[in-house]
Amino acid sequence: MLNLLGDFIGELRAAGIPISMSEHVDAARAMEVIDLSDRELVRSSLAATLVKDGDHLPTFNTAFEVFFSTRSWLNAEEFMGDEDADDQSSAEGAAGATGPGQSRGEGGGASSSLSAQELADMLFRALRDGDRSAIRQAAGQAVDRYAGIEPGRPVGGTYYLFRTLRNLDLENLERRLSGAGEGPVEDVLAERLARDEARARIEQLKAEVEREIRERLVEDRGAEALAKSVRKPLPEDLDVMHANREEMAQLERALRPLSRKLAVRLARRRRRRRRGPVDLRHTVRRSLSTGGVPIDLRFKPPHPAKPEIFVIADISGSVASFARFTLHLVHAISSQFSKVRSFVFVDGLDEVSRLFEGVDDPAEAVARINAEADVIAFDGHSDYGRALLSFHERFAKDVTRRATVLILGDARNNYHQAHAEVVADLQYRAKAVYWLNPEPTAYWNSGDSIVNQYAPYCDRVIECRTLRQLEAFVGELG
Repeated sequence: MLNLLGDFIGELRAAGIPISMSEHVDAARAMEVIDLSDRELVRSSLAATLVKDGDHLPTFNTAFEVFFSTRSWLNAEEFMGDEDADDQSSAEGAAGATGPGQSRGEGGGASSSLSAQELADMLFRALRDGDRSAIRQAAGQAVDRYAGIEPGRPVGGTYYLFRTLRNLDLENLERRLSGAGEGPVEDVLAERLARDEARARIEQLKAEVEREIRERLVEDRGAEALAKSVRKPLPEDLDVMHANREEMAQLERALRPLSRKLAVRLARRRRRRRRGPVDLRHTVRRSLSTGGVPIDLRFKPPHPAKPEIFVIADISGSVASFARFTLHLVHAISSQFSKVRSFVFVDGLDEVSRLFEGVDDPAEAVARINAEADVIAFDGHSDYGRALLSFHERFAKDVTRRATVLILGDARNNYHQAHAEVVADLQYRAKAVYWLNPEPTAYWNSGDSIVNQYAPYCDRVIECRTLRQLEAFVGELG
């Protein structure tokens, strides 16, 4: 059990879930005091000791299903001592007869005698009666008939799942379960409840088919190999520029707690700065006891200044999603800066700081930017040179040595003039200039990317594609 637990925790760490050694020990101790024959109890105990963020639960559950699959769970000798396995032998026999514990050969033999119509009727009866054991058995036979699993193939099983579900004609099955078209509808509410119940039963079937495929792949290739194939990034590791709608929703949910954590971190770091500049007067007075040698330096009380932030963001095309999250995060922790001013551009530039004034949720202001910001001057294609010139002419006088300038964008300039001298002047005026690029480093300076023309005049050019990378950078600004 300890070896299995170690492999499982290794997979969670590889997926990005932070797990300390003490949490590993807590999980091992929990396994000593719970009933290991109760799979759901084991899942809950491991989740309670290892998972600290609700957004990490889907990744935890996927890994758990791989390493603690139902088929493997029925092999008690793998998880318990031999004496416990003897006590569980009768339970194993009963479970093995129901279907989930059958071997692939047993399932294949049972399903090969069923026609497509017989299998469809079997699924309908199992779903109608809500018989979970029958649903699992029917799902196993459906996988035998339709999945076409190829032994040894390094895949996560998504295509096998698609192929099985496509052949099951789930739409017709859902209609039969809901009783649609069987007569006049007198109660609209009853009809809706029947449809919802049928949809829930179909989702249960999908989950059982997916579980069956996953467990057969674990049997074929092993848990560690399959875990690599089905591993999904955590919300903080999603590529912002290429996230789909569901992933964008995960990013939105992760952003609010991230902003609170960053604000607390910056405030704590500022409070810990105990030393200000050397207090020459008190140091000399202290040195009288050592013959005038200033051995014991005295310092003035610290007065840590909050920096000013100027954010200049490209909001064209796919870069817009990265700019939106960065603007949201910076303004969410704006209390840690003395001033935050935001500018957005495509080929024209507009200040949008006003949209954040008096707004409790920065996401609302960010959403208004696309509708209200005046960022199109000519053809609507990114022109970094023109936008930077516009910023320099109108706002460069406001950039002081207390200011930090953040430029957000991929530096793809559509072959326009770069005007890198503007960035050089901003670096001269400001405390620091940082360029955050949401593209992978390997893509820089390819095609119309001109990162290399701006990089010499930036204190740092940083790859910043995920919330984790953005968090690491913003945490340094204070």
